[in-house]
Amino acid sequence: MIPGACRATVLVIGARGFLGSCIAAHLRERGYRVLAGVRSPESGSDEERRCDLSRMMVPEQWDDALQEVDVVVNAAGILRERGAQTFDAVHVRGPVALAQACVGRGVRRFVQVSALGDPRDGEFIASKHRFDAALLEMPLSAVVLRPSVVHAAEGSYGGSSLLRALAALPCGVWLPGDGHWLLQPLDARDLAELVVRAVESDVGGMFEAGGPSPVSLRGYLQQWRKWLRVPGTRVREVPTWLVSLAAAIAEHLGRGPLGATMWRMLRRGNVTAPYAPKRVEAAFGFAPRALAESLLLHPARVQDRWHARLYFLAPLLRAALAGLWLLSGLAGLLAGNTDIAAVTGAALPALPALALARSAAVVDLVLAVWLASGWRTRWALAGMAASVVVYTIAFSLWLPAAWLAPLGGLAKNIVVLPAIAVLWVLDDRR
Repeated sequence: MIPGACRATVLVIGARGFLGSCIAAHLRERGYRVLAGVRSPESGSDEERRCDLSRMMVPEQWDDALQEVDVVVNAAGILRERGAQTFDAVHVRGPVALAQACVGRGVRRFVQVSALGDPRDGEFIASKHRFDAALLEMPLSAVVLRPSVVHAAEGSYGGSSLLRALAALPCGVWLPGDGHWLLQPLDARDLAELVVRAVESDVGGMFEAGGPSPVSLRGYLQQWRKWLRVPGTRVREVPTWLVSLAAAIAEHLGRGPLGATMWRMLRRGNVTAPYAPKRVEAAFGFAPRALAESLLLHPARVQDRWHARLYFLAPLLRAALAGLWLLSGLAGLLAGNTDIAAVTGAALPALPALALARSAAVVDLVLAVWLASGWRTRWALAGMAASVVVYTIAFSLWLPAAWLAPLGGLAKNIVVLPAIAVLWVLDDRR
């Protein structure tokens, strides 16, 4: 914080997210007191406020969150619906109640970070734009920023992580189709600067925000590959029908940023109106930088390459572990007395050995399905690690010769446990 520059108090909704955290940090650097609006505040924290857009649908429910607040910045959003976290709740009804509460409490300014796109591409965009229109009709000093693809050299999330990972794939740049679709990438720090200037101004209306000029998806990925210092410049075009199939599967599974909406947005192009950059500069006195300029100011580190290359390896590792536990469970269920006796020898009587094998098989199958479901993944991984430790100790005591069994035997657990630990770490997406 700048000494002696304590200014207004700003409530940032979605302060733990990719955009919200960057905006909050930028506001603090400029001397503002920032309150983090989050779904689950830490106990005893004076700098966090409970702001659950999916459940706070009445203006009165926002009274506590808005105490001592001068400005609200809404950077919250979801890519997929899950339970109470629906597009209509998080992008429309919750923010409308918040804005109405701001009117009632005399909040000086409301800055909405929306998204650039065509409402026909999906409810993600359509819901964002519905609230944008409702906000600008309220008796409240408000401005809406609609950024194109947001990137950051310091990190990434969601669609920006996916695009960075595509740029780092082996054997060249892998493109959906020929990669001719246009983007207008915007540095997250430049978006944060626009938000700060929007907080400080009284300019109203909607502004599309992007870099100075559009760039093709092909050019975008090539620039990231060069920045990451990943060798190989060959371009490999993936048939669009195959990408459409992958997007449909991802949409059905409800995981990751790839889905029908993102695929439609990409093919339509995600660029601002031709006059938008000049209009933003005239309104806020600031012009966002081009991607190449942003990347030159922040050289890539080895951690950046790790993240980009591990992006696709993480789901592969999860699928491999789930498959291993599935096969182990099926083997335990299908094995007969003779098979089990061949493993246990005289260490256990036939009946207890059979019961133990069946029980362990059921546990393995439950853990396999649990991990594959994606629900509370770390709990499933903890169960897998515990089962490996138990199996290893038990067989080491009863059948120590299993360590020297052909094709690895218990020795394979030396690799399985670190693999589980790695997936545990990679499951942290925030």
